Amino acid sequence: MPRTAAPTLVSPLPRIPRIPRAADSDRRRTSASVVLRSVLEHGPVARSTIARLTGLSPASVTDYCARFAELGIIREAAAPRRSNGVGRPHVPVDLDDSRFVVGGVHVAVPYTTVALLDLRGRVLARREVKHERTEPGWVLARAADGLATLLAGAPGTRPLGIGTAAGGWVDRDSGTIVEHALLGWRDVAVREVLGAHTELPVHVDGHARALVNGERLFGRARGSGSVLHLFVGNVVDAAFATHDEVHYGPRSQAGAIAHLPVPGGTEPCDCGRTGCLQAELSERTLCRRAREAGIVDGTNPMHVVGAAAAGDAVAARLLVERARMIGRAARLLLDMLNPETVVVTEVGVIHREDCLTALREAVGADRSGDVFPTSFPDSVLAVAGGSVVLDVLYRDPLAASPETI
Repeated sequence: MPRTAAPTLVSPLPRIPRIPRAADSDRRRTSASVVLRSVLEHGPVARSTIARLTGLSPASVTDYCARFAELGIIREAAAPRRSNGVGRPHVPVDLDDSRFVVGGVHVAVPYTTVALLDLRGRVLARREVKHERTEPGWVLARAADGLATLLAGAPGTRPLGIGTAAGGWVDRDSGTIVEHALLGWRDVAVREVLGAHTELPVHVDGHARALVNGERLFGRARGSGSVLHLFVGNVVDAAFATHDEVHYGPRSQAGAIAHLPVPGGTEPCDCGRTGCLQAELSERTLCRRAREAGIVDGTNPMHVVGAAAAGDAVAARLLVERARMIGRAARLLLDMLNPETVVVTEVGVIHREDCLTALREAVGADRSGDVFPTSFPDSVLAVAGGSVVLDVLYRDPLAASPETI
């Protein structure tokens, strides 16, 4: 028999370590986010239930929960749950809302609201800082002082960061208020200035977008596939989110609706035209009309609401007419974007049933059931500020520390 050649031995190739891809990091961040959101929405909740709700493996859920516990943002509930009285008991987990707080700052035209919120978005403490001056450095320094006072009154808690919300054009990525015409602000580096005062991480966003995030995390829009938020104060703007993602557009300019034309509008606008949405609907316009009617003598829209509650028919008419006009604007945006849920933040709609009715009637019977007032009637500005940083937490909870959030 012929001999066969001995096989040649080939050295195995050296094992090349796997290089993590960007997608791996994104996947872990997303998985961590859905686990913590499940605890927020369903807690106290068993880890096995979280696995069923999220589609993640029980081992992955257990690992994420262990990491969150190490960070101090969740805890095991006191009493284990036993399924049908047999088998290993389930130890549910829940948010630990006793250790950490976030700071919320909302910069309005007449004053700045500063607040502390817990991880459930509940306002723990709040104060308003009147704008004796409107220079950005002065306003932000007073906001930092106000937060320091609130934190001093909350011993035993640790701040994770500060969220700052404002109207106008706010660039989230750079942490800058690019333009706030009513305050006269341009290119104000809010993140840098507040960070220097507080030595805490600072996140900045427009208040309509901030409140969309607040609604989807803590409000009635939780679980909605798409949400439109319409903010009507001194500044009028909007925000739209679909599948949990807020649309920002280039340099965060999405949602600028101040200069949409209002058919039949008569108010002159600073842009030179007549009948722009913000000029017609702003609280300044409401209060000016109320002063002209002899109802109030100031610029606080809640005084108009108070007059209507006391029986002033003219004040009630002004508020209802404003709500009806807001409804027509909301209908236009509904036709353009077709969201599942519409949330409106406006003083009349928040406090008066006749205003909410007028708003819904103007929207139309086919969609009126999808329109709601804000979920935070008594704390909307504080929640706007806090939601900016809480959105960061719930999107990337493994980065939850004052150094990295």
